[in-house]
Amino acid sequence: MKKSKVYLAITIPAFVFFFIFHTYPALQGIFYSFTDWKGYGDWNFVGLKNYLNVFKDDRAGDAYLFTFEFAVITTILVNTISLLVAMGLNSKIKFQKTLRAVYFLPYILSILIIGFIFNFIFAHLLPQLGESLGWDWLAKNILGDPDLAWLGIVVVAVWQSVSFSTILYLAGLVTISEDMYEAASIDGAGMWRKFWSITFPLIAPFFTINMVLSMKGFLQVFDQIIALTGGGPGRSTESISLLIYRGGFEGGDFAYQSANAVIYFIVIVAVSIFQLRILNKREAKY
Repeated sequence: MKKSKVYLAITIPAFVFFFIFHTYPALQGIFYSFTDWKGYGDWNFVGLKNYLNVFKDDRAGDAYLFTFEFAVITTILVNTISLLVAMGLNSKIKFQKTLRAVYFLPYILSILIIGFIFNFIFAHLLPQLGESLGWDWLAKNILGDPDLAWLGIVVVAVWQSVSFSTILYLAGLVTISEDMYEAASIDGAGMWRKFWSITFPLIAPFFTINMVLSMKGFLQVFDQIIALTGGGPGRSTESISLLIYRGGFEGGDFAYQSANAVIYFIVIVAVSIFQLRILNKREAKY
């Protein structure tokens, strides 16, 4: 009885706060997505009109395209770099614990602060360096170029996210016994063969977690864009999250963007489930 009371005393307040600040607003958003509410004043039911209009909206289509391109490229880069870094940190080198702490520092910093710092780097430091070296391609601010601004956002997102993925990969690498590598060396296996036959299969669950979490997180990219480009130049780096925020809270399209948010939620869930099924099948092969 005492344990059950303690359990209820802990879980009920957490459930109440979660419902008030997460579930209830989400249900409200779904409700208003079937109306014409602007965020203020009266409203009327419009059925599926908002949902149908999302599929006809070219601006929403461009935002979805940019978001998916960004998420795919960044997810691949983050997992490739973090796996290489994790394997390096897991090898027998000095100051392993210190290096792990240093690599994790970017993840605990505020995304907005990091964004503002890199904004200064892209706008001032790199162009000055390019001018002094005579490199025209580096002498301009890429954040002001509609064709290159996305690269700056990718750099910042990868730089900060690599640390978290690295920690997860390290957790997987430490579970692999050194005896397996020694046995493989005796059989004449090289570094590449050891990786594909031992390392990668045994850290497959950690690879799955990293891929799903990375993709889900980058599909919701918002802070980096706000801090670096604000969705510009023009609308070249406008993500879905930024479009929903601006249209819903600044443009008076609360109901319409609520429908967009519901669609976006379904898309993210569908992508995550698809990833899990594909990657779990790959794990089963091993």
